[in-house]
Amino acid sequence: MRERLQQFGGFMAGMIIPNIGAFIAWGLITAIFIPTGWLPNETFSELVGPMILNLLPILIGYTGGKMIHGHRGGVLGAIMTMGVVVGADIPMFLGAMIVGPLAGWIMMKVDEAVEDRIPVGFEMLVNNFSIGIIGTVLAMIALIAIGPVVEAISNFLGGIVDVMINARLLPLAAIIIEPAKVLFLNNALNHGVLAPLGVAAAEESGRAIHFLLETNPGPGLGLLIAYYVAGKGMMKQSAPGAMIIHFLGGIHEIYFPYVLAHPIMILATIAGGFAADLWFTISGAGLVATPSPGSILAYIAVTPPGQFFAVMTGVAIGTVVSAAVGIGILRFRPVTVGEEEESEEEIMEGVPGLT
Repeated sequence: MRERLQQFGGFMAGMIIPNIGAFIAWGLITAIFIPTGWLPNETFSELVGPMILNLLPILIGYTGGKMIHGHRGGVLGAIMTMGVVVGADIPMFLGAMIVGPLAGWIMMKVDEAVEDRIPVGFEMLVNNFSIGIIGTVLAMIALIAIGPVVEAISNFLGGIVDVMINARLLPLAAIIIEPAKVLFLNNALNHGVLAPLGVAAAEESGRAIHFLLETNPGPGLGLLIAYYVAGKGMMKQSAPGAMIIHFLGGIHEIYFPYVLAHPIMILATIAGGFAADLWFTISGAGLVATPSPGSILAYIAVTPPGQFFAVMTGVAIGTVVSAAVGIGILRFRPVTVGEEEESEEEIMEGVPGLT
């Protein structure tokens, strides 16, 4: 079972890691040019939405399909991912990681079925039309079925968090929030559930703890520190740059692939989130609005008078606990992806036994 989980985590990470450069590009554009960024620019900020809603999911879908069946699987994966993207109003990273490999597998089976039955001279015609016809059907299926299902999952997780908050079990919300974040449901969970609850609470008391739950950059920073201290290969080398984009730029998505590469590392972010939320609860911490993006600079901007110590201490606690747990995990369960300086081509080939 442990080997299967490691293979699955490596396979999921294999769809993300080759595209980290695109994530960094989106993160830099977001951190710099959005209205609350370092250098706000209305023209350049128009890139942010299309990149996260379209470009990044399609890249992931293409990579997932290619891992299963080469370029043809990648093309079909991108087509099916487009159906998922259009069928939902939230970034469809999770949907792309589902339909990309599925489309690649379907393309592989179709090619195997017709391989010896194509008349000589008609290979290109059959190959092109098979992708076109199958892609049309799969895109429609993804539009109708896959996108709404992922949105329903997001709403379900948000409902669980709401129940925990109402039951005064707020620190336990990290058990739901942190895994949901690495499945790229962070924006839907934060802006769809926590932000509205926080606005209502802030109207009464002038601050709300809800704004701290999903946006806290501490657990993610601790995870990246753990990889830098105890990680190996590509994950270790890329961690410092990811720290800057995550902590100063507030782009939390940059650390999600580091969890997908080694799924047991989710325990580090859960521990950091739990510890920070427990401190926030004890100290009565809160923000006046949702920090956007979730950077330490945005945190400072929306921290009310008298709350600076409580808020910053919670961020520090989340960082230290997440880093400590993450380092311990990496010492006893080293990451396998990138451990031997695997090239991008080797990662793209996927994990033996799954293709």
